[in-house]
Amino acid sequence: MPTAVQVSRTGGPEVLEIAEVPSGPPGAGELLVDVAAAGVNYIDTYQRQGIYPLELPFVLGQEGAGTVVETGTGVTDFAAGDRVAWQGVMGGYAARTVVPAREAVKVPEGVSDEVAAATLLQGITAHYLVRSTYEVKPGDDVLVHAAAGGVGLLLVQLAKARGARVIGTVSTDEKAELARAAGADHVVRYDREDFAAVARELTDGEGVSVVYDGVGKDTVDGSLASLRVRGLLALFGAASGPVPPLDPQRLNSGGSLYLTRPRAQHYVRTREELDWRAHELFAAIGDGSLDIRIGGRYPLAEARRAHEDLQGRRTTGKLLLIP
Repeated sequence: MPTAVQVSRTGGPEVLEIAEVPSGPPGAGELLVDVAAAGVNYIDTYQRQGIYPLELPFVLGQEGAGTVVETGTGVTDFAAGDRVAWQGVMGGYAARTVVPAREAVKVPEGVSDEVAAATLLQGITAHYLVRSTYEVKPGDDVLVHAAAGGVGLLLVQLAKARGARVIGTVSTDEKAELARAAGADHVVRYDREDFAAVARELTDGEGVSVVYDGVGKDTVDGSLASLRVRGLLALFGAASGPVPPLDPQRLNSGGSLYLTRPRAQHYVRTREELDWRAHELFAAIGDGSLDIRIGGRYPLAEARRAHEDLQGRRTTGKLLLIP
């Protein structure tokens, strides 16, 4: 019986436990997959803590890559031996898992299983943010929080590729160097500087077109203060905690601002949209224009340490669990 990381009670990283969890056979429209690598994402910590409630017990992990072992009835686009990746499906923290075929994409030659597992969830998030939530255009000024994090590094690269000037915020000098290496034009140590004031100064007082904010409570006020008239705050995460209730009048007084709280599943509503986003990401990886930084690899049994490192902001890039 395959090994998995299971949550039987919500709480801190200590609730992550190794368990023997059955994984198959695949049902209609499903794939049974040997997991080569599973991505660790901040949403996993929300689910582990019960901020996003799930029925107990559950196996964590919404992203991974591996090899198809068996297909269920009705599956025609995949076969045993295919390398696949997925996101948005629970159960990735396991040696073997079942994935709906509609949520899987084939991994092309030239992209490793580890890179594929490190790409899809955060990559699709970054892709929809710069292509759909606010379609970045040449000449736009863009502010990216946590610019050396998993999503942040991708946002910097994708926004730069679309011709934007990128301002990134970070918490350490090491992270500042990573953000610059990814293409950030200006990097702000938000623990030392007022990033909103810097953004205003760099834009001659106008403010930025869009702020991509996955930090939440600690940055939302400054994010709103960084925007130009009719600018957009894309609040896609809450690493520092949930944002308190917001008076809509603040959007008015800030310059008829826009605020959105996007979610990945609303940006991959069709097979065609999922394939489009995955194809563009894998193509950019293949031609070298998108670099996926893997910041840490942990054995499955050390999922607790991975969560501790992630929440302690001791990591950069993407964290992977390797069964």
